[in-house]
Amino acid sequence: DLAYIAAWKAAVFDQPLHWPEDERVALRFVLDHAIDLTDRFGTSAHDAASRLITLGLRRTLACPAPATLDRKIASWRAFHRMKNLASPFAAPLVAQARVKARRANAKPRVPKSPRPITREVLEKLVATCDDSLRGLRDRAVLMLAFGSGGRRRSEVTALYRDDIGTKDFAAKGLLWVRLLETKTTKRDDAPKLPLKGRAARAVMGWIIGAGITDGPLFRPVSKSDRALPRRLAPDAIRVILRHRLVLADLPVDYATPHGLRAGFLTQAALDGAPLAAAMKLSLHRSAIQAQKYYADVEIEDNPATDLLG
Repeated sequence: DLAYIAAWKAAVFDQPLHWPEDERVALRFVLDHAIDLTDRFGTSAHDAASRLITLGLRRTLACPAPATLDRKIASWRAFHRMKNLASPFAAPLVAQARVKARRANAKPRVPKSPRPITREVLEKLVATCDDSLRGLRDRAVLMLAFGSGGRRRSEVTALYRDDIGTKDFAAKGLLWVRLLETKTTKRDDAPKLPLKGRAARAVMGWIIGAGITDGPLFRPVSKSDRALPRRLAPDAIRVILRHRLVLADLPVDYATPHGLRAGFLTQAALDGAPLAAAMKLSLHRSAIQAQKYYADVEIEDNPATDLLG
C-alpha cells in the first residue's frame, strides 16, 4: 500500500509523500479512486493509473472496489499514526467524499458460492461416497463441514485427531469438535462444537478406517488407497467437492466449499431453527451477516408462513 500511495502521488503531483499529508492530496486520492478511468483518456487520473499499471501496482483502469480503497486509506492513516501525526482523512470534506464514493460504487452482494449446499444436495454428494478410504474421507469431510455449523475449508483442514473428542460417542453417538482458531475466535477461546448422528459416525468411520491415532485428521489418500501422513491443503476441499458434484451428476461449478457454510444456515432457516441457535454453531459474530442467509430463503418456504397450518 505504501508503494502504491507513493507512486500515485509521484504520478499525479510529481512530489514525494509529505508527513502529515495535505488534505487536498487526500481528497484527490479519494476522487481519483471513485470513478472508472477506462474512457477518461487524457486526464491526469487516467495517466496516473496507466503508470501504476505499468509499474505493476494496479491491475486495471476500472474503479477499485470500495473495500480496496478503504484498505489503502486505512494503511495511509496507520502510517500517520506511526509518526504520531494527524491524518488528512479525518477532515470533514475528505470524510464526506469517502462516504459518497462508497455509495456511488456500491455493488450488489455476490455470494461466495453460486448455490448453497442444502441437505438435499448434501445427500446426493454423500451418496457418491463408497467404503474406500477416499470415500470414507470425503463423506466425513462433507458431513463434518456441514453438520458442525458450516465450517470454512481452512477450519476443516486444520483439524487434528486430538481436536475430536470421542468420550460421548459410545453412549450418545456424539463427537466434540474443537476449533483452535477461526475467523471469529482465537486460541485462548477455542470453541467445542457438537457433531451428532450420521455426521459423527462418518467421522469415526474415517478415523477407524484410516487408523488415525494422532496428527492431522484429514489427509491425502494415495492411489493405492492409503492415508498419507500429511494434512490436506485447504484447496483440497474444493477438489473433493468438485469431484463429488460430477459423480452426483451436478455441474462442476454448481457450488464452492463456502456452499457448505451457506447451506447449513439456509437449511436452518428452512427448518425453522432460530437464528441465534444457528449462530452458536456457525460462530458468526454478526447477526446481520448471518441473517443474510435467512433472508435468501424464498419467502414462500419461510416456516413462519405456516403458523396457521
